[in-house]
Amino acid sequence: MDQYSARRARLLTSSRPLPDVDVVGSSGPWLHLADGRRLFDGSSGLLCANVGQRSPEVFARIEDQFTRTTFAGAAVVRPHIQMELMDRLCQAVGRPGDAVALTTCGTLGVEVAIGLARNITRVRNGKRRADILTSDLSYHGNSALTLALAGNHARRPRPEDGLGLGPSFSAPYPPTHDHGDTGCDASCADEVARAIDIRGAEHVAAVLIEPVNGSTGGAYVPPPGYLRRVSEICRERDVLVIHDEVLTGLWRTGTPLASRHWDGAEPDMVILSKGLGGGYTGVGAVLVSPEIAPLIRHEDADPLPAMGTMATHPLQAAACLGVLDELEAINQTDLLARGRQLGAALRTMTDLPYVRDVRGLGHLYGVELAPGMLWPLMEACERRGVFLYPFTGAGSPKSEGIVVAPPLTSTQEDIDHLTTALSGAITALAIARTQRTASKDLLGHG
Repeated sequence: MDQYSARRARLLTSSRPLPDVDVVGSSGPWLHLADGRRLFDGSSGLLCANVGQRSPEVFARIEDQFTRTTFAGAAVVRPHIQMELMDRLCQAVGRPGDAVALTTCGTLGVEVAIGLARNITRVRNGKRRADILTSDLSYHGNSALTLALAGNHARRPRPEDGLGLGPSFSAPYPPTHDHGDTGCDASCADEVARAIDIRGAEHVAAVLIEPVNGSTGGAYVPPPGYLRRVSEICRERDVLVIHDEVLTGLWRTGTPLASRHWDGAEPDMVILSKGLGGGYTGVGAVLVSPEIAPLIRHEDADPLPAMGTMATHPLQAAACLGVLDELEAINQTDLLARGRQLGAALRTMTDLPYVRDVRGLGHLYGVELAPGMLWPLMEACERRGVFLYPFTGAGSPKSEGIVVAPPLTSTQEDIDHLTTALSGAITALAIARTQRTASKDLLGHG
């Protein structure tokens, strides 16, 4: 083992069965490699670098704040920049009256949302218990609680370590809710109703759901009317609806919030993270509707959940404001057009070998592959100058594939480079496998 590999083994991070990429510089959606090549970031890093790298707007915001103060607890120092971020964020997503809790990451955002939901329903409804229900094709963070609560098959803890928690209903997608010859529709929300009724509505605080599936199943989109029906079911039972938009929020799917693709799908609470920090800072934000937010500070409510020492950090807030500057400068018509063109180009690839399905919205797509093709394809794409991110399999046998999610600041030329490299990599793998098979047949015959 060489010195780099030995040191790398000591760094306890996730890894992959491909060599690390040696990046020496960056510019927008492009990574500059030590060997002189450029690599297009086709998955926005880990689905967070939504405005690319080295943004002048983000740098200017951080530099300005750095000259003022670099740390200030919002409970002590007047949180001017944090309130500016609150107002800008709520306006950006069309929820101007919401209360906002700022945290340090998406995982903590989910945990804070759970705590707030429990407070609200106990004060409002006198709930004796305050369960949180999730689907069997969901991912809601990387803590012991959120991993146990959600349905990511690869990351769930062992049953004996799962805190007695687990998903409660089937998501409306084929890997876990297969109807055979017919697809899922809005009636699949009846699974949510059954899950609440089995527990007893008096014991359920909220249903926590991703309005568009993220990297667990690979960008599944719910059937029309499903999210509306979930909201109706929950309102009938005095149960809150929390949308986990950590991955999908802030125009990733083409709208400020993914739920805006459907009428009647507005949740009580929204969790944002990746697109807000843009890869420049860890951040989470929980938005709470004005109808229920006053209950959080009711005299009978428990104390607010802990947001973390570094939550509402002024440099964090400054970076987020810079990201919002970038996002709001994007021409929305052009963004939607590029998203449609990206989707159209990807969907043509269902005619190529090894591609089983393409699904998604806006700048978020999952390309499902035949078994065994994920890592060869990712390696082939990187040779052609495109980085892509794998999605976690679902169903049995588990599916596999790549998430295509380029930065929202990508140009049409960038998108064309991505789709050309991807289709070329798939075609090249198919040709190479055909040639190897023919060679083996020839040697066997000889």
